[in-house]
Amino acid sequence: MIGHNRGPGMEGGQAWRKHCWTRARKSLLKTLPIEILRVRVARAAEIGLDYRAYASIRAASGHDVIAFLFSSNALRILPKNEVMPEDRVLKLAALRNVDRFAARHAPLKTVPGMPSFAAPDFSHTWGETRAIILGEVHRRHLPRDGVVVVGDTAQERAWSEAARLAGYVSAEQFFTQ
Repeated sequence: MIGHNRGPGMEGGQAWRKHCWTRARKSLLKTLPIEILRVRVARAAEIGLDYRAYASIRAASGHDVIAFLFSSNALRILPKNEVMPEDRVLKLAALRNVDRFAARHAPLKTVPGMPSFAAPDFSHTWGETRAIILGEVHRRHLPRDGVVVVGDTAQERAWSEAARLAGYVSAEQFFTQ
């Protein structure tokens, strides 16, 4: 019918339909064996993520996290002081079995202790941003659905969306666990 937005019907029985839908959806979700759950909890700890964030990224991408793309903002590296704060250094040193690289914002030329490239800025279009991020991901021979952006701004969150990477984690969430 013209003008119908295909929203839920107003006729009776809505609670029953919701109940049926919820049960059907729950039956589709697989229950993980405890051994697999233990392995995934250990993997989340190994790469420095809390289990909830790790599980949601893994569920969305269908793959394990194999690399982190940090923004220089997330690492708190600023033009006036190009030294990474101690809490960031310690967290990065504790990461195991995961690649890491950084996108540095101008005018930075390097990121101490980590390979880096020039980050896309506000003058780049969505397509150019995708090309810059994916170019670096492919140069490192990484699958994009295994790379997670750790950032500090909405622009950095957009990197993950533009390049269709595995996900995004805020710097606050990543570095405060």
